[in-house]
Amino acid sequence: MEVRIEEGWKKALSSEFEKEYFKNLTDHVKREYSTPGNRVYPPASKIFAAFDNCPFDDVKVVIIGQDPYHGPGQANGLCFSVNPGVTLPPSLRNIFKEVCEDTGAPFPHDGDLTRWAKQGVLLLNSSLTVREHQPKSHSGLGWEEFADAVVKTVNDKCENVVFLLWGSDAIRRGNAIDRNRHLVLQSVHPSPLSASRGFFGNHHFTKANEYLKSKGKSEIKW
Repeated sequence: MEVRIEEGWKKALSSEFEKEYFKNLTDHVKREYSTPGNRVYPPASKIFAAFDNCPFDDVKVVIIGQDPYHGPGQANGLCFSVNPGVTLPPSLRNIFKEVCEDTGAPFPHDGDLTRWAKQGVLLLNSSLTVREHQPKSHSGLGWEEFADAVVKTVNDKCENVVFLLWGSDAIRRGNAIDRNRHLVLQSVHPSPLSASRGFFGNHHFTKANEYLKSKGKSEIKW
């Protein structure tokens, strides 16, 4: 089975693509996209955008989201990210607020986080697809197992990566990360329901850069 994904990731995850659950997942997702009347996000060509924009050999930071935005024109394959011109979702707005407070950077002109991905930030959703207006509609199909495999692969094959885990789902996904080889930073989710209870003021962006710098890696321009 051919999976169109960045070559480094294709090699690193090759055994995963051959597993029965992934084959079943692929068949199900293909049916979802091809069924008349179904609207599924992101566009099929963007399902693996997080990997294509952040090659395996370049990974320095991993941020874990839940599932793609389920409104028209929002999801672009990167967690928390939206296309230029799209109104910022509340969680992303709160992320940018913390970036500004933490680093002194100006508030961004748009919500497209491709600029982060290109610097080595893997923006991984736990589920890579979703039906329109049906949050978590593709949970339980196998995407979560795939996300766990991605985290394990980065944990095992990379050195000195920063994992930013926001909210209980992301924290649970990071349980197996080796804290002696990587930096794990945890807080509540940036959602308006929880951001004031520990996301604002977590200083994750400067802490990530301090760690990367200490390991001889270039810092992220957040």
